Amino acid sequence: MFINLSQQHSLISNWMSEIRDKEFQKDRQRFRRNLERIGEVAAYEISKKMDFIEKEVETPLGSATCKMIKDQPVLATILRAGIPMHNGLLNYFDKADNAFISAYRKHQKDGSFEISLDYVSCPELEDRILIISDPMLATGASLVKTIHYLKAEGKPREIHIVAAIACTVGIEYVTREDPGVTIWCGDIDDELTAKGYIVPGLGDAGDLAYGVKVQI
Repeated sequence: MFINLSQQHSLISNWMSEIRDKEFQKDRQRFRRNLERIGEVAAYEISKKMDFIEKEVETPLGSATCKMIKDQPVLATILRAGIPMHNGLLNYFDKADNAFISAYRKHQKDGSFEISLDYVSCPELEDRILIISDPMLATGASLVKTIHYLKAEGKPREIHIVAAIACTVGIEYVTREDPGVTIWCGDIDDELTAKGYIVPGLGDAGDLAYGVKVQI
């Protein structure tokens, strides 16, 4: 299942326009903040699907019956590009536990690449809601490898993926490998380059947020 958050008119369309625009991309702080905002909206939308319980709260003048999230989720992100969106999710799910994964493309001289997963830090995942943020869902290879690794640590009750831009190829691959996941994205593009970059996409989200890296 996937939800394109740009299908309905909202401020997400403005933020998507800015993170795609090569002129706005020159402002790294604004780029990071727009990814953070998209993460915040995704958190709000995901919260509508969660279970709530009633709780009595004492006010200065009496008591009120309030609805509270029943179970806090685990927020996971793929370093480094996922950090701004992760921060946006954490702004809203501010009591959530957190997981961090180092998964990246290790390029070969012929242009091919493999997914290298070097570091994982995560809390207990069994029967919990897991929300993974990664701004660009391109081939889906890194996400699938991440999901399979995390599921080996504990089986989550639900898995949600939050991306700024998702490619149809990646959506199909992820949902084929893990049919139960729900993908929330700011927009969907249909084309991938031979090197696995989304077109028109926005470029390299990690480089735009934090500066150009040495290619490994």
